[in-house]
Amino acid sequence: MASLDPATFLRTIPPFDALAPDRFAEAAGALDIAYHPAGARLVRAGAEPLRHLFVIRKGAVRLERDGKTLQLLEEGELFGYTSLLSGEATLDVLVEDDLVAYRVPGEAFRRLLSDAGFARHFAVGIAERLKSSLTGRAPAAAVVDLSLEVRALVRRTPCWIDAEATAQDAARIMRDERVSSVLVRTEPPGIVTDRDLRNKVLADDLGPGTPVRRIATSPLLSVPAESPVYAAWRILLDAGVHHLPVVAGRTIVGVLTSGDLLEHTARGPVALLRRVERLGGREALPGYAGEVAEMVSALVAGGIDAVEIAGFVARLDDALTHRILRWAERDLGGAPAPYAWLVFGSEGRMEQTLLTDQDNALVYADEGAERRDWFQALAERTNADLEAAGFPPCLGGHMARNDHGTLSEWRRKLDACADEPRPHDAELYFDFRRVAGHLDVSLLEAPVVRAGRNDMFLHLLAREALAFSPPAPLLLRLKGGSSIVDLKLHGLAPIVFLARCYALSIGSAERSTIARLDAAQRSGVLGEEMHATVVEAYRFLLSLRLRVQLRMMGMGAQVTNKVQLAELGPPDRSRLKEAFRAIKAWQAHAAFQHRVSDV
Repeated sequence: MASLDPATFLRTIPPFDALAPDRFAEAAGALDIAYHPAGARLVRAGAEPLRHLFVIRKGAVRLERDGKTLQLLEEGELFGYTSLLSGEATLDVLVEDDLVAYRVPGEAFRRLLSDAGFARHFAVGIAERLKSSLTGRAPAAAVVDLSLEVRALVRRTPCWIDAEATAQDAARIMRDERVSSVLVRTEPPGIVTDRDLRNKVLADDLGPGTPVRRIATSPLLSVPAESPVYAAWRILLDAGVHHLPVVAGRTIVGVLTSGDLLEHTARGPVALLRRVERLGGREALPGYAGEVAEMVSALVAGGIDAVEIAGFVARLDDALTHRILRWAERDLGGAPAPYAWLVFGSEGRMEQTLLTDQDNALVYADEGAERRDWFQALAERTNADLEAAGFPPCLGGHMARNDHGTLSEWRRKLDACADEPRPHDAELYFDFRRVAGHLDVSLLEAPVVRAGRNDMFLHLLAREALAFSPPAPLLLRLKGGSSIVDLKLHGLAPIVFLARCYALSIGSAERSTIARLDAAQRSGVLGEEMHATVVEAYRFLLSLRLRVQLRMMGMGAQVTNKVQLAELGPPDRSRLKEAFRAIKAWQAHAAFQHRVSDV
């Protein structure tokens, strides 16, 4: 490897390529070269962290958590910066192929972080991996973004301490509460971290009785709770800090750490996105469902909202469908006409938290009618591959192998839903969403809009929606084995179906349930208070169902939507009853609005 010119190679790698000449010379001068054979373990999670930033020149390394591969890094990619930023080893790093890497010592790396462009690269890099790890090889193809609000990552309320308290008091609180910082009641508020205790107290020979006001950092650098995750990353990196208070209005609701963000990245959709990105063939599909469940479980454990999780899962599934369709086109040859792959139901609304039955269709341009055999083959292959990945076949047969046709044929099908009318069919088809293909299907929106102007259709659709109802209050007082609640049938379906009805009545093109409820509230057909309670009920029910199903999976039991009330803790039982009451109240209001009295 003596013929390698490290500086020349490094200059081609972002963010080193954008460094000023003097900064780059400092980085290049600090380089050394490391070689590790395949199979070597460079670091173990929880052990001594890496002390260098590694730039891979040749070979590959595998990042793992609990034996599960999260990422495979290759030539030109960097690793080690999470150890350097957090001071902790959060992942296992193993050499996949004989590794030659250039190393930048941690001290030099930290000096380079004073360059805003250099520091920002690592925030953006993490964002792009999160976006693209499930949707395709290039970041441009990413469908998952880091717009998740940082409030979703806050796990607990912050710990506070008086300004006259001592450093020893702060240390005890951190130990007892298992946190790495405390907020100080000064004006404006300050913060003391475990690093402050080391660097400002121990290192400066100050005693344990030192008032925390002397070592606190004030004013606080903070992030609004509604800010996206990538903004928090940029603040942390630009400022070179490791703790970031999260502010809602004028209230500090939590403290986010660099470790929280790194853990979110490692245990979120990144690993699964990367796996789909690197899928080489159909033989790798059978593990997909299990990995989705594992990812969802990690997000639930991290306190991520179930609605946000559903959005991640939907985008992951979309990415997998893209990949499968590319395989099919590779085998069958190019498409004879433009087409679109549609999904319906919870997947169409982006509300699928775990893999459920397939509800999909294939629509192609009218000129493709002469090659129905090609599209039939495409549908057969795609449905089969999705089934291999863990999506069961639809019991009602609503799958592309049975539901494929030209755009004109599909327009007539949706027209019939609106004009005949067929509210039962509309409940499926009107939640359509295109996830792949280049065919413009905006023509299919016209029947949806027209249906919303048809009073008879809306009346029948409301009747269908109101046929789903929470259980009788008597059942909710029982504690025995007979007190079984179907969280989908009794809770989620009433909200989903009625939200669809409201959206159509106001001409909203929204697909997701919460977006439909929001649109109804803005239009005035749904009062502000009722909107708030119904949205909260929906979020709770979706979260509860997800937690119950994950528990079933963990026990090796069949996953269903049903739960015995006795299995729930008191808080969940109480909230479940409140959710059902909110649904009942909304249904009574909706029945009056749509003149439905016989359900």
